[in-house]
Amino acid sequence: MVHSLAMPKTTVFRFKQSLFDREHFTLTFELVPGRGGRSREQERIVSLARKLARDGRLQAVSITENAGGHPALSPEVLGMEIKRLGLDVITHFSCKDKNRNQMESLLFSWDRQGLQNLLVITGDYPKRGFQGYPKPVFDLDSVQVLHLLSRMNVGRFCGGIKQTGPDHPFQPTGFLKGVAVSPFKLTEAEQFLQYAKLQRKIAAGADYIITQLGYDARKFHELLLYLREHGLRQPVLGNVFVPSLTVARLMHEGDIPGCVLPDSLYRLIKEEAQAPDRGKRARLERAAKLLAVLQGMGYDGAHLGGPGLTYEDVDFVLSRAERYANNWQELLPEFRHWPEDGFYLYARDPATGLNQARRAPLSPPRRWQPRYELAKLIHQLAFAEQGPLYDLTRGVCLALERTRLAGPLSTVEHVVKFLAFGCQNCGDCALADLLFLCPQYGCAKYLLNGPCGGSRDGWCEVYPGRRRCLYVRWYERAKKDGRLADLARGYVPPRNWALNNTSSWLNFFKGLDHHGSGPDRE
Repeated sequence: MVHSLAMPKTTVFRFKQSLFDREHFTLTFELVPGRGGRSREQERIVSLARKLARDGRLQAVSITENAGGHPALSPEVLGMEIKRLGLDVITHFSCKDKNRNQMESLLFSWDRQGLQNLLVITGDYPKRGFQGYPKPVFDLDSVQVLHLLSRMNVGRFCGGIKQTGPDHPFQPTGFLKGVAVSPFKLTEAEQFLQYAKLQRKIAAGADYIITQLGYDARKFHELLLYLREHGLRQPVLGNVFVPSLTVARLMHEGDIPGCVLPDSLYRLIKEEAQAPDRGKRARLERAAKLLAVLQGMGYDGAHLGGPGLTYEDVDFVLSRAERYANNWQELLPEFRHWPEDGFYLYARDPATGLNQARRAPLSPPRRWQPRYELAKLIHQLAFAEQGPLYDLTRGVCLALERTRLAGPLSTVEHVVKFLAFGCQNCGDCALADLLFLCPQYGCAKYLLNGPCGGSRDGWCEVYPGRRRCLYVRWYERAKKDGRLADLARGYVPPRNWALNNTSSWLNFFKGLDHHGSGPDRE
């Protein structure tokens, strides 16, 4: 069924109401605050939001939080102004700049202010700020934040405190939890990991999904097939992004993390730029066509965005999309912008130009990795509860704890694990969870539950061409062991900083780390 994009201007569809109404196509628009609290850009954003609120066709605007890793006006400030205009707001909630206590404090304030629609993201690595580069925090990853939010929504907070009555100070919050996923990954490992992490996010409580931007119809369709294959029914909004010429160049060159603009589309955009308007109308027309394709394909809505767009631009895209809606299949050939060697999870359907529900073949697993095999063997012998050396190892470690050899034991452990894995002596070891790859050393964002969306061609977002993404290596090890299904399951709790610079062996055997049920665990 094709649903109309042209809502009567007297009709008010709130974001949540629209999102879960399968007969309505939800429309949102992304706003990107700049630096300064009283700048012209902030006034332009509020003015645009006022016009969008009067228009009535959009259900919400989303407001980014320090987009691109740059400091900007905090999203809740504009969020409250725009909410007073009568338009729902989605505030981005990023993991990069806040520890878990600050997150909880901020969430309490947003809940009180009625800013309850969230888009939970890992966040871009911080860029240059006051007198140099800031410290990246990433205390929690996006899966852990979703777990926190799900607990807050039922009135459960630190220490297992539960709501006991109407006068209890910890009332449940009411957050609607959105997440991002990218169907636009060039390699098999990165794409598989995006979908696996999406399943972890949903298991942790994600309510709806917004895609990363892209311009290939098969890749958009791929996500719908994956959700269908796994019985996942969360509403999903497709990203319709209108780049400026500068942004298109940056995306093509890989300078915007997680965004792919293939050669074929970049050549077309440069050709269109020879027009008197430098190709702007052509880019808006493409956005309108993509919006119609997403609607026809079965998406629940679309998330619009692009630098410097005006109300007139948005109106043009929505009006033109309405004209294309009934003939969306004819537009599919215009959205085949993907490198020839780019990965697809499903086989192509020659009849439609989209995908069949049949998986495409995966590449063969990589060769034997001796360091991984040795680490796995030692773990199975000495640290797995059913291992033949488990009782002996546990007894020795606990006995040494009460002697002067406790310090040397911790030192030996750290040296051995540093040489083998780059150990950072966190005391809350996740090596066994991540197939003996250390996220405190190998992941620039210290993520414990899957990758961020910023990697490209298998390289880390922060160290492109120099350091391979830790989770790509995780995928390769899981694939070799026949454990790919495990990547979408499980939950690794956040690091307990009280254990920093202590023996993870002792903490493990005493039940103090995230594997156990110590006083800091629930």
